Amino acid sequence: MKNIRMHKKQRGLTLVEIMIALLLGLIVTAGMIQVFSSTRESNRVHEAIARMQETGRMALEVVARDVRMADFWGCAADVANVTNNLDTTGTGFIDFGTGGILGTDGGGLVPDTLVLRSGINRGIQIQPPFGPATSANITIPASSGLSQGDIVLMSDCESADIFQITNADPDTAAVVAHDTSNAVEPGNVNVTDPTCAVGTAHCLSKVYGEDASIFGTQQVSYGIATGSEGEPALFRNGLEFLDGVENLQILYGEDTDGDSVANYYVPANQVVDMLQVISIRFAVVVRSANDRLTDGANQTYAVLGTNVTAGDTRLRQVYTSTVTVRNRL
Repeated sequence: MKNIRMHKKQRGLTLVEIMIALLLGLIVTAGMIQVFSSTRESNRVHEAIARMQETGRMALEVVARDVRMADFWGCAADVANVTNNLDTTGTGFIDFGTGGILGTDGGGLVPDTLVLRSGINRGIQIQPPFGPATSANITIPASSGLSQGDIVLMSDCESADIFQITNADPDTAAVVAHDTSNAVEPGNVNVTDPTCAVGTAHCLSKVYGEDASIFGTQQVSYGIATGSEGEPALFRNGLEFLDGVENLQILYGEDTDGDSVANYYVPANQVVDMLQVISIRFAVVVRSANDRLTDGANQTYAVLGTNVTAGDTRLRQVYTSTVTVRNRL
């Protein structure tokens, strides 16, 4: 009976017990919040790094591929053997004669630009009859995939000509015309034989034979500009290519003694002769889309040997590659 009476007196918790319970609850809750916040911040950082790595790898792969293919002129090998028949006054004229590698130095850490030119594809062997004149149409296999307006390279192992296809149906007609009409831009001019200027005739540098092939051509330009989301981006041929790339720095490896080894790497404005450049070293700086990822400290990183301190708390990664220009070795 005595024990029963004692139990009946315990009718709740004391104020001290409640306060202790609340304190313990607050400590547990604060710990959970801290773990959640830390995990969330860690996920933000890891996600940003993953996206930057994907962007950096893509930039290295695509730019490197274009660098390797620069200055390809079919079997003619050297651009000095190439005659550019495009009209210099026409819209879209490409000065292939200056070679397959050009660039500008932005100065300091201002983004650089890079221009790469070459023939492309595996080549389409031309068919007889050949000639008889340098102004004659060129016979090709049917279903070649060529179209009116294509700028092409015709090359054998001695020389090459660049011109624009002017007939409307080269793919089905199995014939390529290269006259001086105004059907396409920039159009062709007669750079080797002014006597071909009568009517719409056009002369190539010579009559090509069965050892000649027709290749496509390309000019690829790279630069940094503001993208559609208001963030810096890598642009390829004037089109937004990769978001989050805020810098492109380029050094040119010049071979001055002909041993197929670069003697030094310099910016574009210090290159003595772009035709002697046999490799390109480039760096792309990729930054995170979100800010406040560096614990409040401005990140310091190196770009081709130059230390840079960021002006914000975004994450940045630098991706660097040195690529040989295969067609110059």
